[in-house]
Amino acid sequence: MKQDIIRAGELIIKCIGSIFLLSILVFTISRLAPGDPLRSYYGDRVEKMSVEERELAEERLGLRESIPLQYMRWFAGALHGDFGISYKYKMDVKEVIAMRFGNTLLLGGLGFVLIFVLSLLLGLLCAWKEEKAIDRTICMIGTVTSCIPEFWLSLLLILLFAVCLGWLPSAGAYTIGRETDLGDRVRHLILPLTVVVLGHLWYYAYLLRNRLLEETRQDYVLLARMKGLSGMQVLCQHCLRNALPSYLSMMAIALPHILGGTYVVETVFSYPGIGTLVYESARFKDYNLLMLLSLLTGALVIFGNMLAQMLNERLDPRMRAERRVKTGEVPRW
Repeated sequence: MKQDIIRAGELIIKCIGSIFLLSILVFTISRLAPGDPLRSYYGDRVEKMSVEERELAEERLGLRESIPLQYMRWFAGALHGDFGISYKYKMDVKEVIAMRFGNTLLLGGLGFVLIFVLSLLLGLLCAWKEEKAIDRTICMIGTVTSCIPEFWLSLLLILLFAVCLGWLPSAGAYTIGRETDLGDRVRHLILPLTVVVLGHLWYYAYLLRNRLLEETRQDYVLLARMKGLSGMQVLCQHCLRNALPSYLSMMAIALPHILGGTYVVETVFSYPGIGTLVYESARFKDYNLLMLLSLLTGALVIFGNMLAQMLNERLDPRMRAERRVKTGEVPRW
């Protein structure tokens, strides 16, 4: 119990330290990158400003101070929950993100669940029908779809189903004035959700397939078949049980990977989510919004890796034994 508490404390310290270093890196790079943040705040009026007016505007936004001093001022406010205002939206960045967060959670959450379930089923099916026609067909189709860039697949689906056939909308999360219409939201979700799923599905299904095939070569499988169990029974009752820990940890790491895919899809489909905000904040030099979005994304990546490590240690007895040896809980010999 004591070792678990110490372990949890170490992970929390590493997480906080990583986010702190990320904030310094993003803050410095965003300030050094070319572009005019005043254009985000004042729009086209910035072109008509005199030198004195520009200096006054920069001083008002705290942009005339040195980068270390700007960071210290931002960090002091962030410790109290004040991340500043969005230059583009003229409101607190937390409110801006809150308005879009639900849309990304819906798209990314549904995408993650579908990828998790479908890759599990596809991996089982391909391992069960190894080297048969259905396995070779799925492998071929999956390889092709996983190699198609998400932005290109998005444009192709828009051209086919929105422009040519007119069956589905090409942009947005809902039709204006129909925010509470569930059917309308589902129609707007179909195309972006399809791209998110197809862009990641086969990668994880293929990894699970190979992991299951490794298990089928083990001696215990031969013993189970001699006892009269069918191939599917052996896969589900024995092989999948041994492959599940690595699959769960792999899907935990996939959290930020799938989120990155939703960012691309949101931009192409003009879907009002966090991904669109990331693109806008980077394009228009909306520093405060970019900082908070980068920290949230970085925290999710760190959380995914920590969760994968914890799942591995919890589900894999070999990793637990190795950690106990390293911490001195049990002797090596």
